[in-house]
Amino acid sequence: MRNAVLFVVCFLVGCDARIETFRPNEVFSLSLAKSRSTSTELASQDASRVVQELYGTPDEPLWPVADNNLADLQNLSRSSGPVSSEKDGTHRGLFREHCVVCHALEGSGAGPASVFQNPYPRDFRHGVFKWKSTERGQKPTRQDIRELLVKGIPGTAMPSFALLNPEDLDALVDYVVFLSTRGEVERRVTAAAIDELDYGVSSPGTELELNSSNETEGGEVVQQVLERVHSDWAEAADREVFVPPFADLSGKKLTDSIARGKGFFHGKVANCAGCHGPAGDGSLPTLDYDDWTKDYTTRIGLTPDDREAMKPFRDAGALRPRVIAPRTLRNGVFHGGGDPNSLYRRITQGIAGTPMPAVEVVSEPNGKGLTVEQIWDLVRYVRQLSTTQ
Repeated sequence: MRNAVLFVVCFLVGCDARIETFRPNEVFSLSLAKSRSTSTELASQDASRVVQELYGTPDEPLWPVADNNLADLQNLSRSSGPVSSEKDGTHRGLFREHCVVCHALEGSGAGPASVFQNPYPRDFRHGVFKWKSTERGQKPTRQDIRELLVKGIPGTAMPSFALLNPEDLDALVDYVVFLSTRGEVERRVTAAAIDELDYGVSSPGTELELNSSNETEGGEVVQQVLERVHSDWAEAADREVFVPPFADLSGKKLTDSIARGKGFFHGKVANCAGCHGPAGDGSLPTLDYDDWTKDYTTRIGLTPDDREAMKPFRDAGALRPRVIAPRTLRNGVFHGGGDPNSLYRRITQGIAGTPMPAVEVVSEPNGKGLTVEQIWDLVRYVRQLSTTQ
């Protein structure tokens, strides 16, 4: 199936074809227009122009911030553009070769294969990532992204790219950071144009017009957005969640720990059973959505299953709203990893972009959070659920 879809993509746009511009984020522009009750057409056009000046094109990427160690321009060049190979075997166009069929050229997650996948591929442009070692509201580290490329995401269509050479993996990591940074800057600049620079049905004038220099108020706003997004990425390595040592237990100690964990699973503090079901099988009905879907539905007052309301967004490239499903814990497949450290982070941080909440870590039992040892009890219970079917 993957090869067939890739063939269709190459047939329609050409894997060796040059593409001059990234597609503007029309879905976000429509969402912004709805939430602000104003026209966003001019703001979106100018934001798209400025972002292209800063980040370049799909064939010739640029990196607007120097010396922050987030992305290497040579790696971006290798990952972008048409698919080709050099005489020494170096592959170019890596993103189109391996990723575009699912994540789309601009990283929207709405590639040709996305409609066949559940969950949908990630939309990088929000700057929100679910599976990472950092705090919930922070960016992932480069190593987090690299591990996802190497291991894939179990239970999803995201495959492992472990067979790629290390240089190709590094280049793709840089390009994911590039697409995410570029996409988030576009979103924030478009919103700032409406909220801070008086954009509407007409241009705000030269001083307020969006531009890629900092010589005017419009340019200063763009630079502030740029610095904020890039600094968030630069600080990710300092935002890793500390995971206390996990003890491997056996015999009665393990049995007692699992029994305590079961109590926390069903208890009021963690209340895992409230979403994952009393048996951990994810059988409880849910009417909730992830943040990517809420961005163009419930957050702006629209009902996801209202086809007429969704039509403009679907025409602009939005994927069909799909109810989010809590993980079935009994099959032993964990999207973000089933090792103790990963589960500890999921419990204490929740999962960014989803309704999965965090449990507060407390030093002493207080009925409002769980201690480290209590969290490890819960982890042991969750891990053994898949062995008791």
